[in-house]
Amino acid sequence: MGSRLQLSAKKDEIARLLSILEVDVEEKSLPKKEQLKTLELLKSNITSVEDAALFAQEGVETLCYYAFESSDPKDGKSRVALKCLANILLLESKTRQTFVREGNAIKVARKLSDSQEHELLCSRILFLLTYDTIYNFDSLFDNFPLADKIHENISHEAEQVDRSLASSSPSPLGWAPLTETLKLLFNLTSFYPHQIPAFDRTVSPILAILQNIQLQTPVLQSPVTQIINALLNLDLLSKEPETAQNGKRFSFFPNPDPNTNVSRLVTILDTAIRTSREELLETTTIPLITLLRRTYDLAPTSVKTHMQSTLLPSNEERSQPLGKSDTLASCLLRLSTSAVAPNLREGISSLLFEISDKDATLFVRNVGYGFAAGFLMTHNLPIPDNALKSGDESGDLGGRLTTIDGKEINPVTGQRRDMECEDPGPEMTDEEKEREAEKLFVLFERLKATGVVNVVNPVGQALHDGRFEEVD
Repeated sequence: MGSRLQLSAKKDEIARLLSILEVDVEEKSLPKKEQLKTLELLKSNITSVEDAALFAQEGVETLCYYAFESSDPKDGKSRVALKCLANILLLESKTRQTFVREGNAIKVARKLSDSQEHELLCSRILFLLTYDTIYNFDSLFDNFPLADKIHENISHEAEQVDRSLASSSPSPLGWAPLTETLKLLFNLTSFYPHQIPAFDRTVSPILAILQNIQLQTPVLQSPVTQIINALLNLDLLSKEPETAQNGKRFSFFPNPDPNTNVSRLVTILDTAIRTSREELLETTTIPLITLLRRTYDLAPTSVKTHMQSTLLPSNEERSQPLGKSDTLASCLLRLSTSAVAPNLREGISSLLFEISDKDATLFVRNVGYGFAAGFLMTHNLPIPDNALKSGDESGDLGGRLTTIDGKEINPVTGQRRDMECEDPGPEMTDEEKEREAEKLFVLFERLKATGVVNVVNPVGQALHDGRFEEVD
């Protein structure tokens, strides 16, 4: 009962504040301080879907009046009205079509570069308008320099990061403005892929931020995750604008070090794997792995070789079964068999298969049959005969493969044959053998008691045949 009364009182308060603002739109009699105070009170009351649902067409139009009437970036009531609109559009999706129907999308876009706070709010509003509306953003690309505005904001953030390497974030608003801009960029390039070329020159400042940003813990958080998502859709083979210093060079594989951006992505992957639980990696790491797969597909030969040397087990690791060391390659192999992260498992196996040039024989040779078998079978990829044959062409799984230095390796474990333990350890004592036999006897008796299967207890059979001797 009390909750209903509270909701009713809140509804009345929102209606009262809206009425004050609607009258002011007509009469323009409210002092600026009162306008700002009323808008602040209204913003503090918009906290639920029920609150946002109270804003019919008239309420949205009233807020748009205060948001867009002034062209002054320092106008406080414009920013508060934009915050109200952002909250309403987030909480109640039906208001989005009302908003765009009145031609407000281009008004929001015009304010994208007014300030960092405007970048945050306007990017968020435009991002929300990509859902649950029939608005066509092509009109913004054609009739307004939307791509230029987004590029301008990201380039400004890149300059800020470059100037503030000693700090953890480039502005008092932190990474929020950049995060919202990158989210908008991702949606635009996802829903309007024909507009991707408009953002070719934006690849460079995004990569500059990726290179210079200080990585936090956990590493896969804003804005790093949004940078990775944005790069997934962009043309990584686009070229930087020509200058006297660089000529025309590829943004993602720049001279003189084409490995620099790949190395940064690998560092992020390595850090994430070593500092996060598998369950968290399952939800955060897939875009990064997908970007690495896409990168390998586009990379020049030298970069592909670098990725193979970084992500695949080295010959030095073959002194023991693969997956036992603490290298990134071993961590990836262990995660490729994760029981709690199926998407991560699939993503890592796909990455390792693709950097093995999608060659099943090379894949088995690189990671061992034990790690390769599940992926190959689930993808209906046959195991090539020569992957498991020994020098005498036998099909034995214990056959030979040869590493680069000519050393034979076990194709199942990936370990060098000459490093395998010949002596598994001291033999069991008679007492230990007896204890193990007792355990086995109990297990078989329990199985037999279930009645599911009719089994002969091998320990009991051995006793019956006189194959056990008493130990003194």
